[in-house]
Amino acid sequence: MTLLSIDWFFIIEKVLLISGVLVLSLVVAMYSTWGERKVAAWIQDRLGPNRAGFMGLLQPLADGGKLFFKEEIIPTNANRFLFVLGPSIAMLVACMTSAVIPWGDTLVIAGRPVSLQIADVNIGILFIFGVVSMGVYGIMIGGWASNNKYSLLASVRAASQIISYELPMGLALIALLMLTGSLSLKDIVEQQRHGLWNVVYQPLGFFIFLVCAFAECNRAPFDLPEAENELNGGYHLEYSSMKLGFFLFAEYINMFISSALIATMYFGGYAFPYMDKLGLDPNMVTILGFVALFLKTLFFIFFFMWVRWTVPRFRYDQLMRLGWKIMIPLALVNMLITGALVLARQH
Repeated sequence: MTLLSIDWFFIIEKVLLISGVLVLSLVVAMYSTWGERKVAAWIQDRLGPNRAGFMGLLQPLADGGKLFFKEEIIPTNANRFLFVLGPSIAMLVACMTSAVIPWGDTLVIAGRPVSLQIADVNIGILFIFGVVSMGVYGIMIGGWASNNKYSLLASVRAASQIISYELPMGLALIALLMLTGSLSLKDIVEQQRHGLWNVVYQPLGFFIFLVCAFAECNRAPFDLPEAENELNGGYHLEYSSMKLGFFLFAEYINMFISSALIATMYFGGYAFPYMDKLGLDPNMVTILGFVALFLKTLFFIFFFMWVRWTVPRFRYDQLMRLGWKIMIPLALVNMLITGALVLARQH
């Protein structure tokens, strides 16, 4: 292969798209911290951050600067290499999941079609499921390498929690696969574009996936790996400066990506009602589709925050009982009903 045979426009297009999605994820994660405080303040009838800039909009920048300039502390008895590797894996895995999400349809720039999806692979759901399952390694490595009993206990909790809730999540996705006949997220969105949203056909599957997403993101009421009043902060107890920032950012990026996935798989993604009947320029329809997906994602981010400040944390035995005795049987029933309905429709 020569330099002349390389499609440089394709490479530049993908580099710009990757950079844009990465910046979007980081900005949303950064301002999710501001949004979380504002939602908590609204629920608790107080103001929240309001001094750093208009309505406290500069507060995330102040928090980021504080983390960036704080002293890096590595405990004496910690495994130095793994101590640094843990938050790095957590951040890397959180950012990788956005690669197969279709953020919009196709833009036409200078006569060249540009897809708003980094990689349209035909196993998109499996890719996300595989990458998300690696996220626990960052927490486990960080908790174990800290050489702290609270961090170790938190990492064990995280491992058992994520394993327990990956099973019903996978079964819910199998039911969605039987319904759509494709693992490509772009195909799933296009099917919803020309029909009803999948939440109409899979209300139970959506509920199961939503609950499991809370557990996978370590969000309340499933925040057992952090549990400040039990574990003094959990798996990132010994971390400071940007290593702590990586763990916190990874959690909010995971929440953003989980919300985008829920919107994509069950609520039409970038599709919105009458998008093909407005008579607008195709590029304008694509931009409106991205806005629609972003608004759906913001709604679910708000829902994540709302639940955190209204529902108390589960006990550990309640967490396990819910996962193994309720969610897995529900997911199996949903899969069997879906299979029976698909088979009946075919015959």
